[in-house]
Amino acid sequence: MNYLDRSRTVAPPGWSRWLVPPAALAVHLSIGQAYAWSVFKPPLESALDLSGTASALPFQLGIVMLGLSAAFGGTLVERNGPRWAMFVSLVCFSSGFLVAALGASTGQYWLVVLGYGFIGGIGLGIGYIAPVSTLIKWFPDRPGMATGIAIMGFGGGALIASPWSTAMLDGFGADRSGIATAFLVHGVVYAAFMALGVVLVRVPPDGWLPAGRQPRQKTRGLVTTAQVSARNALRTPQFWCLWVVLCMNVTAGIGVLEKAAPMITDFFAGTSAAVSTSAAAGFVALLSLANMAGRILWSSTSDLIGRKNMYRVYLGAGALMYILIARLGNDSKPLFVCCALVILSFYGGGFATAPAYLKDLFGTYQVGAIHGRLLTAWSTAGVLGPLIVNRFADAGERAGHSGPSLYTTSLTVMTVLLVVGFVANECIRPVHARFHEAPEERTPRVHQDS
Repeated sequence: MNYLDRSRTVAPPGWSRWLVPPAALAVHLSIGQAYAWSVFKPPLESALDLSGTASALPFQLGIVMLGLSAAFGGTLVERNGPRWAMFVSLVCFSSGFLVAALGASTGQYWLVVLGYGFIGGIGLGIGYIAPVSTLIKWFPDRPGMATGIAIMGFGGGALIASPWSTAMLDGFGADRSGIATAFLVHGVVYAAFMALGVVLVRVPPDGWLPAGRQPRQKTRGLVTTAQVSARNALRTPQFWCLWVVLCMNVTAGIGVLEKAAPMITDFFAGTSAAVSTSAAAGFVALLSLANMAGRILWSSTSDLIGRKNMYRVYLGAGALMYILIARLGNDSKPLFVCCALVILSFYGGGFATAPAYLKDLFGTYQVGAIHGRLLTAWSTAGVLGPLIVNRFADAGERAGHSGPSLYTTSLTVMTVLLVVGFVANECIRPVHARFHEAPEERTPRVHQDS
């Protein structure tokens, strides 16, 4: 186990920092499979006689455990290093699929929830935060871009998993046996792929800085050169305002993402533009592409215009997109698809920009641990988003409604939540000096290879 020690992962002289993003992507592309859960919803509902709300439970629990394990494990990740964290993520995420496979095969849905949701969710959380603080340390001059590269993989995981899972269900069958086999294959393949990240990842030496590069600070009023501990960060209003911002942005996006395949089918059912099952799966993959692209595009843009301005775009323009879908979505399939793509790009961008926002406000001292605690907002949103969309849709179905009317109320709620997030973002100010750590007497070492 010494191979996993942080001391064994310190980069030697001449090592390129550009090898860290591929290591991060190996893990994030794997755990990003969570965003393709909606592909499994209809087969599970049919095979195990579940409601839409019940079939969302593994996904919801997975997101809850992501936030909780990130919050409680953030300090351990900082202490033990990214290689240890990636290995723990590999074991939990892959074994979660194996337990879920057993549950699907035997018809014991609680095992699917336990495996995919609880055990796999721990792997999601540890794997998600594992490379973030490492990337920020390797790229202090471009923190938004760096975290965007890594978190882009999480958003893009469904781009691979959605068509892959659909093909397996077509090949193995959409019954209990076919679902179990698909889960089993997922667990084995993802374990092998995540192992690449475990082997490749490195951390910079203490005090390392890239030669000839300085951090970009376009929003100097919010960017600090001080350091704030994770414990003190929780005492600041800035942390909780950002918690609300992230929670509202994620709730608004994750509800649509979790219900994406059935939602587009319902919106255009009975029209000349009816959506087939395969086209709905393609729509999920397209949303994943927007989610992935938004993480690198918008987080890199935040290096230029500032994090606060970037979140103004996410929340303000996102609310407008929801209004357009609610009012005009079923009139035009291209309009529906375009609005959904913009929403998911903002959703992904919000995740990727958050670590850089934290770095601006609290410094790099314990940014990984602070980020882990912030992700409890994701846990909350992981329950709220699918719950809002599924409960209103199920209630509408029982009342005899169909088509877009199943989602009118939930889309209105999402719009209101984004407005709440917009107000919280406006309340963020620089962190007061009383929360700062005492300055350390360290002389940075400049690395000549960047």
